[in-house]
Amino acid sequence: MSKLYILGAIFARGGSKGVPRKNIRPLAGKPLIGYAIETARAVALIDRVIVSTDDVEIAEVARQYGAEVPFMRPAELAQDKSPEILAWKHALETVEAQLGHPVDVMVSVPTTSPMRSPEDVAACLKLLLESDADIVITVTEANRSPYFNMVTIDEEKNAKLVIPPVGGVLTRRQDAPVVYDMTTVCYAVRGPYIKTTSAVMAGKVKAVVIPKERAIDIDTLLDFEIAEFLMRKRLQ
Repeated sequence: MSKLYILGAIFARGGSKGVPRKNIRPLAGKPLIGYAIETARAVALIDRVIVSTDDVEIAEVARQYGAEVPFMRPAELAQDKSPEILAWKHALETVEAQLGHPVDVMVSVPTTSPMRSPEDVAACLKLLLESDADIVITVTEANRSPYFNMVTIDEEKNAKLVIPPVGGVLTRRQDAPVVYDMTTVCYAVRGPYIKTTSAVMAGKVKAVVIPKERAIDIDTLLDFEIAEFLMRKRLQ
């Protein structure tokens, strides 16, 4: 069996409402995208690391940190409401056309989880390659549970559990089923699945559990400040 071709891909559009210019905003002295690039390049199984962006400045920073930018993402795939899967399809098909051969696996390493380790990414790849999964995602144990302390509220302000317990009342969180938050640490995906699926979670999905300290997902300025604190503490 010939070696699989594994593409590392970082998707970083120029627009960001929560944190303006988030992808190149300095975090502990380094652009946020730099952490994702360095982590992906440190994973031995990844053959090549590219960045898909619509932004010239992001592209230049990406090259400075060792990523390739073999194409610019079309503007229609870089809007606030653009589905991520369409950017995945575009990147995969564009790279395959340039290479002249298929990409067997694509590993998406989002910019928004700078605390991840190369071992986290490698674990996703390992699980994908050793299983029949279409995609491997990363998760971390949730702080809240829809079985215990997450509620919906109707128009009259009546509250009820998102998932009411069957056969009794849960009095301790430990008795509720363990639930997980999806993270943006890594997605390891088979190339053929990217081409044929309409949604990331539509196929056979497996998950790698990431410790909370490495699973922070930057979406707001507060998230950025927390990540800055944790990163500076790590670098001390």
